[in-house]
Parts: sequence; C-alpha cells; structure tokens
Amino acid sequence: MRSSDQFRILVVDDDPMIRTTLEGILKLQGWGTVCVENGEDGIRMARLQEFDVVLLDLFLPGMSGIEVLRQLQSEGPAPEVIVVTGDPSVDSAVEAMRLGAYDYVTKPIDAHRIKHLTEQAAKRSRLERENRLLRRVMDSQRVVGTVVAESEPMQELLETVDRVALTDAPVLITGETGTGKGLVAKKVHAASPRSKAGFVHLNCGGLQEQLVESELFGHEKGAFTGAVTATPGLFEAANGGTIFLDEVTELNMAVQSKLLQVLDTGEVRRVGGSTLRSVDARIVAATNQEIEDSVKSGEFREDLFFRLNVVRLQIPPLRKRRADVAGLVEFYLDRYGGAGRGISDEALETLVSYRWPGNVRELSNIMQRAMLLSPNPVLQLEDLPLPAPGTAAVPSRESPRETPESLKENEKRHVARVLEYTGGTRAQAARILEVDIKTLRKKIRDYGLGE
Repeated sequence: MRSSDQFRILVVDDDPMIRTTLEGILKLQGWGTVCVENGEDGIRMARLQEFDVVLLDLFLPGMSGIEVLRQLQSEGPAPEVIVVTGDPSVDSAVEAMRLGAYDYVTKPIDAHRIKHLTEQAAKRSRLERENRLLRRVMDSQRVVGTVVAESEPMQELLETVDRVALTDAPVLITGETGTGKGLVAKKVHAASPRSKAGFVHLNCGGLQEQLVESELFGHEKGAFTGAVTATPGLFEAANGGTIFLDEVTELNMAVQSKLLQVLDTGEVRRVGGSTLRSVDARIVAATNQEIEDSVKSGEFREDLFFRLNVVRLQIPPLRKRRADVAGLVEFYLDRYGGAGRGISDEALETLVSYRWPGNVRELSNIMQRAMLLSPNPVLQLEDLPLPAPGTAAVPSRESPRETPESLKENEKRHVARVLEYTGGTRAQAARILEVDIKTLRKKIRDYGLGE
C-alpha cells in the first residue's frame, strides 16, 4: 500500500469557511485535497479523478448530500464517504451511514477527529481497491509450470529469458501453435523483479472486437450498453506486474493505436472516460502468426511492431527439439498417470520420431488420452492415439526424398483429426486444441474443413 502522504481527498461543502478549514487540516498532513461547493461539481470531480475519501456536507444547495452519496455509490466502486453535518440530532447522518457512508462528523469541526477518521477511511479505501485488483489478477494468475529444456535450442532460450527478465523491455514471443508461448511468458514474469505482483493474461482473439478495448483499458459507467459500473481494465490490474497479450495480431487497429499509446506514455484512458491513469505494467506479447507478414499487409501497425519487438523470443517447434520429448513424456506420465505408470521403449521411440504438428500441446493431449484409456501400467505403442501413416502427419523416419508438408498443411490435418475425434463438436475440439472457439472457427473456414 502506498504511503498516507499520497491520499487524495475531495471536500464537498457550500460553506467557504468550512472548505478552508478542512483544506488546511488535510494539507497539513500532506494529503492531496480538492474542494468544490456543490454536489454537481462533486460528482463531476469524482468522475474525473480518483479519490480515497470524500468529505461530504449533507445540506447542500441543489443536489443534497444524500443524493450525492447515492450517485457515488451507484457508479461502481466509490471512495469512502465521511458526512459532515451541522444537525445536532444527526438523524440524517445515520441515514447516510445506512446508505454506505464510512462515518460522520458534526460541526464545528474537530481537527483531531477529522484527521483520524479521514486516515482510517483512506486506508480502507486503498485496501478495498487493491483487493478488487488482486481478485482480477488471481483470475489470470497461475503457478508457473515446468519447462523441459534438455535440448540446446531450449537451453539457449531459457538463458535468454533469464537475461531479459531482469529488464522492463517489452517482449515478443513467437512460435507455432502449441509450443508453449504462455508458459515462457510466465517464466519471464517469474524471473523478473515484478514476480511478486500480478501476471495478467488476455487472449486477444478470444473476445468480440468491441469488448477487447474495455477489457484492456477498463470503462466508465455508461460507456456502452451494459456498463452499469465503472470498471478498471487489465492494465490497471497488472500495475506493478506483467500483462501477457496472447494472439496480439488479432487486435483491431483502434486497439493497436491505444496499445501503442500505453507503450509510449505509460498511461491508459478508460473507455468513455477522460482521465489518464498512470500504469506500470510490463508488456509481453505473443503470436503464432508471421507477424512481419501482418505488418506488410497493413493488418498490424509497423510502429507497434517495433515497440513490441524489442526482445524476440522464438520458441522452436517440438520437431526441432527432439531431445526434450523423453523428458516431456516423463513429465506427463507423472502429471496424468501418477506413481507406477511407465512407457515401453518402442512407444517412446515412436513419440521421439513423430513430427508433432501440434507441438507440445499435441503431446500433452496424446499422453493424457493414453493414460486415461489404457489399462496397462506401462504404455505400449498400441496405446498411443497417433494417426495412421498417410492420414496425418507422419513420423520423420520416412524417406527423406518425400516432399515435406507445409506447416499450414500439418496444422490443417491436425485440426481435422481433432474434429473427427470429437465428432465435429467444436467446443470440445477447441478445448483439446487449447484455442478459443473464434480461432477454431477461423481455422475451419481458412482450411475449408466445412461444417
């Protein structure tokens, strides 16, 4: 939690003497203080700036203090409100507390009570705000998994990860589908000085275009239909930590422009808002597309590409890191099978030589399925749900004179095989492939796989 000298207080009172008195008391504590003379200005100021506490006079001209309190409470997470009243019966103050006010003070002003209550209310406001952000972070944060790195390419990659993690430079992770880009992103975060703060993940292709901007940057109440409260975005949730933008090439041009602004200024503006909010989040982006081709075609901004491509981490496909297959198989045996499960030499040799068009994700799926369906304590070759030669990607031991398939053809065959396995159930196929349903639909359309 930030220190109390950064507390921000809004004073709403129509009496200039009271405003001056309260401002003097609060500024002596080093707290930022803004004073307004009516409820309408108070609401407007609360929308423009973020305050920890509002000192609110109940008897205001025009909009009453009770109305102001109701309005603040209706607009989402509100600052703590301390009511200031000259009514000796304090009935109205009790009513305000019933509506959610933190406490009340009576006039004439007691400087000691004002200082004490304001500090306690501000601390509570900060704590509640941090808890809200923490809950958002925890929804995305996961324990960093194991990266098997017996092969030279992966060892070199992890050495680079350890070096770049110590910086705040943006990172762009590229690689085929299923290579483990998300896991590498988490390793960058876990090895960095930001590791105690949040790791927030957004699949940029997993949401409707009109929702991505709100998810990233937040929105104010009324910014669009259904925006019933003001909501911070993932950049605010990742403040002090790392935000991971997977499938970054799926962002539309408007969001790309705002993302570039965040990289340039370190500030975000919520959808429907006018206030710029400072954020300190390291950006790690990833894509399984040829991002340079997206730049050439005009689908991805060249200036944004340059800003993201400060550090490039290229994850090799599994077929180019065969020394890792045995270690991965051992890992999945423990993960899915538990003690006592093993694999025959013949089955392991077949897995090592297989071309793995779906990369590590495909290996994980095959091992999980084999472990679930096979009664054998030691997996045999026939237990492995590998495609028959000639119907999908084939083992690399076939004749080197055979013309190799393109990556796209391999992916097409893999997607087709998973759709066949699920009986055409796209939701299940998307879960197996570990992609969102929108991405799966696009691949089905692009590859002409039909209904």
